[in-house]
Amino acid sequence: MLKVEAIDVFYGNIHALKGVSLEVNKGEIVTLIGANGAGKTTLLKTISGLLRPKNGDIVYEGASIAGKAAQTIVKQGISHVPEGRRVFANMTVEENLELGAFLRKDKEGIQQDFAKVFQLFPRLEERRKQLAGTLSGGEQQMLAI
Repeated sequence: MLKVEAIDVFYGNIHALKGVSLEVNKGEIVTLIGANGAGKTTLLKTISGLLRPKNGDIVYEGASIAGKAAQTIVKQGISHVPEGRRVFANMTVEENLELGAFLRKDKEGIQQDFAKVFQLFPRLEERRKQLAGTLSGGEQQMLAI
């Protein structure tokens, strides 16, 4: 489903990722573990299009996505959710979720996905009309995910 093949990523002259490869098959869960500064976030940002690899390839469902714009990659179903509970505090839980579906046009599919979110995080359904900034830290992270 996802294959990262020998990518190199730079921050200016700093070679942040050197020949990194991994493969994730459909249904698998893969965990990245490493010390601070090891490149975990850099790898995830590169997969989601927030950074561009200098060398190597990233293949998602059979097509290369390396170097494509983040919004193009989001349309294919990959996005980056950073830690830190970054939500739109002055918007409700429901409005935050709707914003996450901004690029989509399939209203029925969006509603089905809302149902899945509320099944995973029932607390968010209870608080769907509440301003996101008034949620607890854990609830905000649920919403960010």
